Amino acid sequence: MEPHTSIEMTGALSLGMHGDYVELSRIPPPSYRHAAPSAPWPWIDIRDKVDHEQLNVEAHPIPKDCDHTRCQGKCWTDYPQSRFPNWTPSQVNKCKIREAIREYDRSKKCMIFRMDVDKNGIFNDAGYFEVADDEDDAKLEPEWERFKSDNQGSDVRVRALFVENMTGPALRMLGGKYDIEPFFFSSSLNWIPSHFQEDLKQGTGDHITITLPFIQSLPDSLVPAIIRPTPLDSSTMLDNERQNIVSQMIDTQAPLRLKSNQKALVLDLLSVHLVRNVAGNTMISFHAKIELQTTKARYLHERVRFAGQSVYWQKMLGQTDDPTFLLLIFVWHAMYAWDEALQHLYEHICVLETAVINTASMPLTEELHIIRAHLLHYSSLLVAFKKMVQFILDTPNPALTPAQRRVADPLMRRECKTLLEEIERLDQEREMQERRLKNVMDLVFSSVNILDSKTMQKMTEAAVRDSAAVSTMKQIAYLTMVFLPASFIAGIFGMNVAEINPGTNGTIAQYFETTIALTMATVWIIIAFQSRHIFPHMPFWKRLGWPILLLIYLIKRASNSSDPKFNRGRSVGNNTPTKFEYGVLR
Repeated sequence: MEPHTSIEMTGALSLGMHGDYVELSRIPPPSYRHAAPSAPWPWIDIRDKVDHEQLNVEAHPIPKDCDHTRCQGKCWTDYPQSRFPNWTPSQVNKCKIREAIREYDRSKKCMIFRMDVDKNGIFNDAGYFEVADDEDDAKLEPEWERFKSDNQGSDVRVRALFVENMTGPALRMLGGKYDIEPFFFSSSLNWIPSHFQEDLKQGTGDHITITLPFIQSLPDSLVPAIIRPTPLDSSTMLDNERQNIVSQMIDTQAPLRLKSNQKALVLDLLSVHLVRNVAGNTMISFHAKIELQTTKARYLHERVRFAGQSVYWQKMLGQTDDPTFLLLIFVWHAMYAWDEALQHLYEHICVLETAVINTASMPLTEELHIIRAHLLHYSSLLVAFKKMVQFILDTPNPALTPAQRRVADPLMRRECKTLLEEIERLDQEREMQERRLKNVMDLVFSSVNILDSKTMQKMTEAAVRDSAAVSTMKQIAYLTMVFLPASFIAGIFGMNVAEINPGTNGTIAQYFETTIALTMATVWIIIAFQSRHIFPHMPFWKRLGWPILLLIYLIKRASNSSDPKFNRGRSVGNNTPTKFEYGVLR
């Protein structure tokens, strides 16, 4: 089995790099400022323009409640503007809601799996249905009539809807029927951690939303990747050099691949909107539509139903009517995923520790840095997890009576305390793994220092041997100096000149004329060749004229030494030629 699936890239995408490939399904960094309704300018950044048409509308900003009988279907066809007029077209487009409404994959049917929890706390499968799809909203009126009339029975405490492959009509029908704050969809579509309460009515109910990214472990073969076509693939670069350069790119939003156990730690999303109301409680679970194998609606529907078989939970749900306890079961799914992911990461770190002890190679060091970067990112995710559980604890159900609150509150405190303790344990395990990584990295650096010390020792020994050879050369040089005067005198008396050897045609004057001329020519050419290091851009023929240029430079320097323009670039005590002086030689 291949360690990962590779496919070709057909467009310009912003993808995360990891190893010698890039990740196909990189989750973009979240925009926390657009996470909750408390932000008064939803999806309007500092430099964005305000919609003046909406700004000058005289109608009240809060529309009247819709009973879906006299609105002629506009509450769903015009959603989100029908229920939330401050969400202008530019904002809807920027937050990706328009894309989810108009540009979705029409080849996939939207499936909504239903689950009912009755008054006794028993979990029942309420079946599923497909949401019809058509570009013409008028043709979907029968579907809207069926959708809005699909209400839970009087014996149902809470109905949970698990939405698979959210389409445009499904999003608008859900938003219009349940009056869902668009922040739920925008935070879900953009993977922004958020939790908020809105539409609070004491004694009647409220809406609460949680959007929580978390980590889950998947088989590496299920996580698609894409080969990165870059200039690094040229034949002039060695394969190991290319791998080292690319593997240094760290992206904590991309999956973390664990080669030792063929696992990949990927981001997943828990996105739930809970309508708590005396007239009926409804829970909507949104499931992301991306290439990664995130938690699907059918799977979570089955998991939550199976939780209804737990004796512990059945006893607790039999005591309280609060639908918020069903939300805690969803939270436990994220808890399980976190624990399993950190367990697989622990196994991988153990393998890396063993490998580092045996060899301190550069790829291992890079992988340690990548894992540590992901662990730092996991810290922020666990903080968001903790805040979300604390939010559930601090947001009691306003639809409960005082008698119901006296039963529900102690149970809620107990269960949230258990979750908070589990999150604390996960964070401690993450910190422990981070400390182990630091210990392994210190071991790598210590091993490298030891190897460097051994190398320096060998170099020192070689230098000692070289110094011994230099000493021998000095002795030879001293011997040469002893015989140098005798050799010089022998050369003088061996010259064929008339002054020393009568009868010859040569003279001392001719000897000095020839020697001086050849010496000057040799020095001239050598300086012309060596000056290419000082003037690398000057041609050789120009460097041959260096004596003339030097003479011109000296004359100009002597005649212009008092010129302020000449001395402007020079400081007192600085004899280094200025750019003006170098220009003479150029």
